[in-house]
Amino acid sequence: MITITYFGPLKQLQPAGTETLDWPGGSTEELLAQLRQRGPDWAEALQPGRIFKLALNQQLLHAPALVRDGDAVAILPPVTGG
Repeated sequence: MITITYFGPLKQLQPAGTETLDWPGGSTEELLAQLRQRGPDWAEALQPGRIFKLALNQQLLHAPALVRDGDAVAILPPVTGG
């Protein structure tokens, strides 16, 4: 089981902001593909080329990574400063 936390517009798709998901293991790309299958809103929000970042166990990712049972994943929108 993994924990996923959603921020920004994705939180509208998962109003609780977090969920636990049965996960047999696989890459972040496989996880995103599974989430996209939830429907058109998910597919649009997580489409390839869309700007968002992933964090795995509180470490920002810059490339696909392996997600294991017990891991925590966060999906973060673009951040701007000012």
